[in-house]
Amino acid sequence: MSTTPLAVLDLVPISTGSDATQALRNSIDLAQQAERLGYTRYWFAEHHLNPGVAGTSPAVLLALTAAATSTIRIGSGAVQLGHRTALSTVEEFGLIDALHPGRLDLGLGRSGGRPPAPARAPALVGATPVVDGRTANGLLIPPKFSFEGLLKSPRFALHKALLIQPNAEAQDYGEQIADILALLAGTYRSANGVEAHIVPGEGAQLQIWILGSSGGQSAEVAGANGLRFAANYHVSPGTVLEAAEGYRAAFRPSAVLDQPYVTVSADVVVAEDEATARELAAGYGPWVRSIRTAEGAIQFPTPDEARALPWTDEDRALVADRVDTQFVGTAAQVADQLERLRDATGADELVVTTITHDHADRVRSYQLLAEEWARR
Repeated sequence: MSTTPLAVLDLVPISTGSDATQALRNSIDLAQQAERLGYTRYWFAEHHLNPGVAGTSPAVLLALTAAATSTIRIGSGAVQLGHRTALSTVEEFGLIDALHPGRLDLGLGRSGGRPPAPARAPALVGATPVVDGRTANGLLIPPKFSFEGLLKSPRFALHKALLIQPNAEAQDYGEQIADILALLAGTYRSANGVEAHIVPGEGAQLQIWILGSSGGQSAEVAGANGLRFAANYHVSPGTVLEAAEGYRAAFRPSAVLDQPYVTVSADVVVAEDEATARELAAGYGPWVRSIRTAEGAIQFPTPDEARALPWTDEDRALVADRVDTQFVGTAAQVADQLERLRDATGADELVVTTITHDHADRVRSYQLLAEEWARR
């Protein structure tokens, strides 16, 4: 049996012909199935203004899911701190922990926050060589994707305008993480020495994770504070090695960890045979395209609907890194790919995300993978 834990990341996708209500019911059912199948964690992502994604509030989703499950760890992957305060974050998760102590993972992301200082190349430790786009064990590392165009889009500006109070300025990410840790520990002091104590929240049994897609500020903050780190192969496969190695280079032992601890994400679709799996994954390219063109994630199409959508060479190039690094096939094929990802990145855990049009196919994908993983 593999000793590498597998976890689930859920965006609460909405399929064509369905709605947010059904998507939420599907996610709660999937969390229950994941618990039964032995997955170690169930995380919810945070996304806004996406017609095909209902996961807008991880804390609300976690409260619902905690009541429907009993043993699986549940968490955020991640809370977007760019439009939140340290206080509101600790209060929300403190409320859930008060009723479900010891089960919550607080995953923190920098998305939408104050731009960091000019990026510098991380001082990598034991950097994994990449030759002709692949690591020595064959893991595909595509060229880095530039998010510059997406960040400059009017839709991204609309996101910030609707999420952040007028004239408000996001707190520096490193400072915000420090405040969250202090509020949880009960050691917070203002600049003039005033204490703040949160009830419930202070002393909450939360496991803190930092999520990041590069070796920049998120990896450095996670490492400097001795926290767990999640590197996003499914979002930015071209920078996953940089992210994991940048974190390890910055790591300092803490009361939480005496050595680095990394989970790495992957997008997967599993079926009884490879042809069926590829058919189920047919909507993935158009879905990613809708995100990267700032349209907002579309409702996930059926394979026939996906094939009917217009598709150009420019579209293909826009999503090539994501489509080429999605693990699609039989349980054995996908498990082989996950082992390759684990070994190339040195991951201590893996978190998988699967989107198919039909909920039953999604549940079956997780089931087949869990059964295969348990045999290894």
